[in-house]
Amino acid sequence: MATETEVGELLHQRGWRTAFTLDERVNAWAALIRAIECGYSDHIYVWLLLDEHVVQLWTPRIKALDDRYKAATIDDDGQALDQFHRLPGPDLWWWRRHPRILTGDLGRSLRSAGAIGDDVDTARPSMTLRLVG
Repeated sequence: MATETEVGELLHQRGWRTAFTLDERVNAWAALIRAIECGYSDHIYVWLLLDEHVVQLWTPRIKALDDRYKAATIDDDGQALDQFHRLPGPDLWWWRRHPRILTGDLGRSLRSAGAIGDDVDTARPSMTLRLVG
């Protein structure tokens, strides 16, 4: 088992924006709860706050990323993830998908919840062809 600091560093090495401590995450959670208790008013849909021309500028890039996400995931209407997390409303479609390549602890957990996907060894050649072709 890893210490709190080691886990924060490990996640940072795996691509998280910054290393964190458990204390920081718990404090952030507490701050969010305080805000909700006082009447949370932040928007969760950034697009609603932007000018139309800004939305038009970013839409192609976001659509391309959404397409990549869809290609790298499987839509199972959230059945696998719902075993571990309470899913948000249907408009947050990305919560209803799981990774196509099931590897490591996450892959084992999702498979135990009924997810079907590829092993990392069998998926790599097809992913390479998809990126090149």
